[in-house]
Amino acid sequence: MSAAPAYRRILLKLSGEALLGELAYGISPTVMARLAGELKEVLALGVQVAIVVGGGNIFRGEGLARAGMDRVTGDQMGMLATVINALAIQDAVERAGLEARVQSAIRINEVCEDYIRRRAIRHLEKGRVVVFAAGTGNPFFTTDSAAALRAIEINADLLLKATKVDGVYNADPLKHKDAKRYDKLTYDEALDRRLGVMDQTALVLCRDNRIRLRVYDMERAGALLRIVQGDDRIGTSVFN
Repeated sequence: MSAAPAYRRILLKLSGEALLGELAYGISPTVMARLAGELKEVLALGVQVAIVVGGGNIFRGEGLARAGMDRVTGDQMGMLATVINALAIQDAVERAGLEARVQSAIRINEVCEDYIRRRAIRHLEKGRVVVFAAGTGNPFFTTDSAAALRAIEINADLLLKATKVDGVYNADPLKHKDAKRYDKLTYDEALDRRLGVMDQTALVLCRDNRIRLRVYDMERAGALLRIVQGDDRIGTSVFN
C-alpha cells in the first residue's frame, strides 16, 4: 500500500442513517466531526471528493407512500431531507477548515447552488468538497441511483458506498453469524444474486459505465484513507 493516492477523484455515498450515530433521529455531531476529519486526511493527499447523501435519518417518503401518501409527494419530501443533511455536512467540513459546496438537483437557491455538472467539476478541481443533494431531482429514483449517476457525470475513479458493515455478504451479517463476506464481486454477480449492494438501477448504471465500486464500513477508523491509498483489503470491490 502506497502513501500516495490510488484515485484522483472519488464519490462517497452516505445514507441518511449513517449520520445518526448514537441517535434515534437526526444528525449526530460526533459522526459529522469524524467524517470531516477523515475527509480532511483524504483531501490532504490531493484527492478530489464528492458526496451524495440520503435523507432516511429525517424522512423516508417510500414508507409513507406505503401508508397512503402520494408517492411523488413523499419522494419530494425525502429530497428536501437530503438537502438538510447536505447542509450539515457542508457546515462540518467548513468547521474543519476546508471548503465545501452543496449542489441540489431541485432549485432551492436561497440555501445552495443548482446542480451544474461543469461547475461541480470546477469546484472539485479547486479542492472543494461537493455535496450533491436532492437525489436525481426525480421521484421513484433512490439516492443510490443518484450516486451512480453523479459518479459517471463527474468521471469519478471510484464510487464508495459507506455502510455499517465491512462489505457485501451473502446474508445479513447482523442476523446471520455464518454470513460470508465477499472480497470481490462482478456487477453481474451482484445483480443475479440480489445481494442488496445498491438498487438494481444503480448497479446497472455502474456496470454499463465501468464505474468501480467499493462497499465498506464507515465506522472503521482510517478506512477511507486506506482505501484511497490503494488498500484492497478493506470492504468489497465490485467491478466487471
